[in-house]
Amino acid sequence: MKKTGIIGIGLTLLLPVILTAQDNAGNKAGRLSPKEFSIPPSPVFDLMGVTPSQINRTSDIKDFKVDWSFKDWKLNPNLAIQSQPVWEIFYNRKNLDRYQQASAFMRKLASIDVSVGTVQNEESDRRIGFAVKMNIIRQKDPLMATELYEDIGSRFTDEKAQLLQQLKELEIKLDTTKNILEKPDLRNQIAATRETLLSLNARRNEEINSRAAIFVTEHWNAASLDIAFGRVYTYQTDSAGSLRKLRLNRNTGMGLWLNGGFPLGKKIMVSGLARITQYDEQIDFLLRDRNTLEETNETAVAENNIYSLGINLRYGSPVYSFFAEFLHERKSTRSAVAALQKTFDEPADREIVSSSVNWTVLHPNNLTIGGDWRIGKNLMINYGMRWVFDNKGKTQAFIPVAGVSCMMR
Repeated sequence: MKKTGIIGIGLTLLLPVILTAQDNAGNKAGRLSPKEFSIPPSPVFDLMGVTPSQINRTSDIKDFKVDWSFKDWKLNPNLAIQSQPVWEIFYNRKNLDRYQQASAFMRKLASIDVSVGTVQNEESDRRIGFAVKMNIIRQKDPLMATELYEDIGSRFTDEKAQLLQQLKELEIKLDTTKNILEKPDLRNQIAATRETLLSLNARRNEEINSRAAIFVTEHWNAASLDIAFGRVYTYQTDSAGSLRKLRLNRNTGMGLWLNGGFPLGKKIMVSGLARITQYDEQIDFLLRDRNTLEETNETAVAENNIYSLGINLRYGSPVYSFFAEFLHERKSTRSAVAALQKTFDEPADREIVSSSVNWTVLHPNNLTIGGDWRIGKNLMINYGMRWVFDNKGKTQAFIPVAGVSCMMR
């Protein structure tokens, strides 16, 4: 086995251990970390089509997140970073009051997330892209379930006032007592009271997180709808990895899509995807002179759209789930010749040799089975096996894909 393969396997095996340790450290610190229903891959990876599931669950990520995508065990830098700038600037505070008191419009703005990512495809081309996503419909929001948290604020506020008053009385007593035998015990009481005060926020946040986790367990498959836009650029690279010529094919383009889902009972979720992808296609062809029969190479660029529709059926829980999905894709221009005729005016004395047209093949049907496993609150492992076939049912490819999504708390 190659050295890079061994390193890749080692890192993949160690990653859950490292992140679980970080997760435990975060819990001990009592840091407030809002609970999300799921940790799916970043939207930019959705647009690139490098995720195990091409019809992912909707998500509202209230933290920075990083994703890795694997099609083999090589350490290719297939990496995406995702964050929510409005949430980070205006609402990422020690308590939930500001977010809960915000208008419905501002809470939708707080769901805007931005992701950037890069992958290396099978032709060693470097793909670089970005995506912006916003939630427009959400059945349940863990942070807006005020009935879960309404008693916590007043209870901890009262406890803080009592502790401060107790600390003040102990300090006065220490300063005024004339009995030196009482002073060691008073100092111990003061130290214990101060320690309790310091742990107050940690205990408060831990209780909020505990209640939010119960809420997530009950509503992990709640209905939601996201809208997203993204753009991807694909470059040829040299042996050193430097970017060269921009590819003009379906791997370079922009997309607009809707991604949503709804529950069927407590353990089933149905998700759907509707997406349009616009791109420029470079077409290489031959022109033949009708008089001399001389052939010359020519190039044209045609605008094209891909329409994608898919459905995903997922069974499981917040910790693990299994899915089966079907995605169908169709081009707006059905053949290279048709696209060429729209783009290129054929000279009167020359004809297009249609058999020589080079057109990026689109395999219209994708059937995928797979699942995910949430390890702790910060880490999700995704996996899937994709069967690609044409309209006649002929198999074109069988692709295993795995991914890791990690909240950077």
